[in-house]
Amino acid sequence: MVVYRKSVENLQDLAIRFPSPVVQCRLADHPSLLPGNSACITLEFPAIGGGHYNIVTSASTRRFVSRQFRLVSFAVLCFVASVGFIQSRLFGAQTPPADGPRPAWARQTPSPQELFTDGESALRAGDNERAERDFRRVLANDPRSAGAYANLGVVYMRRKHWEQALNALQKAERLAPTVAGIRLNIGLAYYRQNNFRSAVSPFESVLRDQPDSTQARYLLGLCYFFNDRWDDATTTLEPLWTQQWLNMSYLYVLGIAAHKAGRNELEDKAIGRLVQLGQDTPEFHLLMGKAFINREEDDNAISELEKATRGNPKLPFVHFNLGLVYLHKQDYERAASEFKADIAVEPDVSYSYLRLADVYVQQQNDAAAEKNYRHAVRLDPKLAAGYLGLAKVYSRQGKYREALSALSAEEKLDPQNYDSHYIRGQILNHMGQREKAKAEFDTYAREMNAAREKRGRELRSDIPTPDLTAEPK
Repeated sequence: MVVYRKSVENLQDLAIRFPSPVVQCRLADHPSLLPGNSACITLEFPAIGGGHYNIVTSASTRRFVSRQFRLVSFAVLCFVASVGFIQSRLFGAQTPPADGPRPAWARQTPSPQELFTDGESALRAGDNERAERDFRRVLANDPRSAGAYANLGVVYMRRKHWEQALNALQKAERLAPTVAGIRLNIGLAYYRQNNFRSAVSPFESVLRDQPDSTQARYLLGLCYFFNDRWDDATTTLEPLWTQQWLNMSYLYVLGIAAHKAGRNELEDKAIGRLVQLGQDTPEFHLLMGKAFINREEDDNAISELEKATRGNPKLPFVHFNLGLVYLHKQDYERAASEFKADIAVEPDVSYSYLRLADVYVQQQNDAAAEKNYRHAVRLDPKLAAGYLGLAKVYSRQGKYREALSALSAEEKLDPQNYDSHYIRGQILNHMGQREKAKAEFDTYAREMNAAREKRGRELRSDIPTPDLTAEPK
């Protein structure tokens, strides 16, 4: 039986490396947007990566169309967790004036309906600038256009401008609270920032409205998983078995969740299927390597991960995980080489730059460390560890004001990290501010001891009391 110890960084690659096909969510004459007309929503899930989709159409008032889709993916999580855009027929048919054709001045100015249609076309073509311009012009004419806000949210999500995306999508939700596709995108905006706790509520609401939504169920199950809600994760993911039993990432996550939840039979089923399905594939060796990393069995992890690289040297995250093992073994040259190899495969993932910077810190190469920490936080402005790394580098260089600025950014993102108080205390000491430094050291000691005490209570609570373990008389 494989016993897993969840490592957040080791598992989060499951959350950030998945295909992003466009999901089109078309809304026509929805009652909240056009009173008096019937609702007809058509969802289209494109068939990509060997998958397929089924379309069922309905046109009754306030009735949503049910969609089911299945995608098979061996390298990454198999679900279409992607951004959709909402097409809305906001206005009725335009008829020329009874007294003749429209005057020239009227023909020169596009109507809001024409702007919306052009925005949709731009969105499909990937022209985000034109799409943003069109939808903003629609809102200038009709500030209550839910469709325009929803599509603006998609534009910002594509640019990874998460705050703007959430602002637009939440306005769309207030105007059209019954449209599940808007709430799905709100959940995705949180999810793609690794803010799994905030993503739970939107995904739960979508699943309540659309119990057959594979997409919402998979995403919700993963959010539970990353929040250590093992029972909820198991219960949510288990019904996907018939659709995802060819997906090794699904089996891996389900096996860990089932183990943590004490569902031994389901754990054996998932891990057994994973072994049967994996055989000698690179993806299987990657997952086994990750399992050995979680158990801190470095040599076994290296053996499995090297098998994966021989089978597919461009498999996402295989080099990253090798880098983690070599970093743990303090083999910094090989760790740097592996992180660079992962960056060559996927240059837009922040974690590889973060860990490469950590290697450079150990090698006393502050310039290279600073460069890579900066690149990491450019890719992911909410990466607290990147700002903490910058603070350490600046402090070592004597750039104390820059260090304090980086610490302030880190503390806003991760206020529970007591290490920042210790680093701030060191910086203030160097700056001659002894009293403030002492206060930071005291806070560090107090929060560290509280965290240890809490962890001790958690460990003690894992041991049954004697009256429960005593044999019956």
